[in-house]
Amino acid sequence: MSVIAPFPGAWDRRPVATFDRKELTRILDLYGRMVAAGHWRDYALRIDDPEVAIFAAYRRHSERPEIRIEKRPALRTKQGAFALIGEHGAVLKRGHELGPVLAPLERRLMRLVG
Repeated sequence: MSVIAPFPGAWDRRPVATFDRKELTRILDLYGRMVAAGHWRDYALRIDDPEVAIFAAYRRHSERPEIRIEKRPALRTKQGAFALIGEHGAVLKRGHELGPVLAPLERRLMRLVG
């Protein structure tokens, strides 16, 4: 005999953390400039966990990510939804808006090109 699984309704779904279009455009713009400078070569986007969305940038595809940009909407009222996390897991910057969180990477890009 077969078992019929109920189709999930709107009340069963939890909201999933994702980057919106403006945030993703800003992140991919920074990624493109870092690739053009020869610093990054690969990236990964992880949105399978409903509580966190992660953008990771790699120097080479076989290493740990050099940086991770995380968005945790549950922390938006406390310490900020966005976090910049370094290669070894240390939180480099945290904030409510994406621009100030990406500022350390923007400064590093200016030194690489200039």
